[in-house]
Amino acid sequence: MYTARVEEWFAAAHFLENFHGKCENLHGHNYKVRVTVKGSQLDAGGMLCDFGIMKSALKVVFKELDHRNLNDLPFFSDGNPSAERIAEYIFLELEKLLNIN
Repeated sequence: MYTARVEEWFAAAHFLENFHGKCENLHGHNYKVRVTVKGSQLDAGGMLCDFGIMKSALKVVFKELDHRNLNDLPFFSDGNPSAERIAEYIFLELEKLLNIN
């Protein structure tokens, strides 16, 4: 099994409804995102996945998230932009961009 990982950062604001604490108020975070791909075979160049392609795709996703109020994004209209749901959003968008099945 092979793995490759990239890291990138973005900053965004959000608030959590029904949290019953200070996080119900609008506040911001600097998010560090690590994306790991795994596979059992390398390509002809001996790579699992090109780091440049992974980072470029992640930057495309971050264009929608960076310096935004995440609550305003349609994806989060039916629930809080919790860390778990932000991770889900990033995964689903990367899945589309990288054509992962």
